[in-house]
Amino acid sequence: MKLIIQIPCLNEAETLEIALNDLPKRIDGIDEIEYLIINDGSRDNTVEVAEKWGVHHIVSFPRNKGLARGFMAGLDEALRQGADIIVNTDADNQYCGADIEKLVRPILNGEAEVVIGERPIDTTEHFSPLKKKLQHLGSFVVRIASKTDIPDAPSGFRALSREAALHMNVVNEYSYTLETIVQAGRNRMAITSVPVRTNPELRSSRLFHSMFSYVKRSMLTILRAFMMYKPLLCFTLVGAVPFLIGLGIGIRFLCFYFTTGGSGHVQSLILACTLMIMGFMTFIIGLQADVIAANRRILEDVQYHLRRMEYDGRRGNDDRKEDETSAS
Repeated sequence: MKLIIQIPCLNEAETLEIALNDLPKRIDGIDEIEYLIINDGSRDNTVEVAEKWGVHHIVSFPRNKGLARGFMAGLDEALRQGADIIVNTDADNQYCGADIEKLVRPILNGEAEVVIGERPIDTTEHFSPLKKKLQHLGSFVVRIASKTDIPDAPSGFRALSREAALHMNVVNEYSYTLETIVQAGRNRMAITSVPVRTNPELRSSRLFHSMFSYVKRSMLTILRAFMMYKPLLCFTLVGAVPFLIGLGIGIRFLCFYFTTGGSGHVQSLILACTLMIMGFMTFIIGLQADVIAANRRILEDVQYHLRRMEYDGRRGNDDRKEDETSAS
């Protein structure tokens, strides 16, 4: 059983060594632990720090591509290197490294495919009261969209089984945290959470520059993921609003028409027809989106099998080479 711990990095030379030193070197049930960093266009000596420390794998981007793409690049490299379990953590040592054992235990026991670290949000000192409320609100919305019971959706401290990682496909460029939970929930993966500890803040967050920006991007990410996985329901709900308003106005017109002849209420009839047509067209768009979503699921299935062929084939070749070396 091989565990690879990945760390996305952007100019993390000052804190990376602290985070690496906190990572576990041995976990019961894990035969091999390796470390991987994703250098997301760093301009400092992040890579030199990682190499000096002894990180096994480094994925480098010549320029910054964002946290979501860095996360996916790390998953791909970890799968390529034969990881059975992949843990994602932060380079600023936000999370307690010893709790990685808590994350991987449900996977080792066959109880889950994705495990999210639940931070003590209400008792975290460097979280403002507003941020705490928004964290809870965001997690509540994600629980509805994903049909899961994850209490801390924005947490980046998480573990994935090899099978779950093969299925993951993040399309937004902002963050992987919310979309992957929606994807896991809608694809009926076994997902759970475990309580974890956090360390004192070493630097401010770089994911967002203001609370408004964070809320806006998070809501757009959740909405986009919901539209991808449940497009017919989403567009039906949107289209139902103008359709029902138009239907109500139309019934009002008919009441006037049969009582007073409807004189002077033609505008109501035009408005009712317009709103009902808008609602009906939105529903038609939902049907088209549902067909596209079905095609996307087929493409995701093809992608999964291609990944499995590539990464499992590579792992098989590496195992054969090791056997040949041992025999010689």
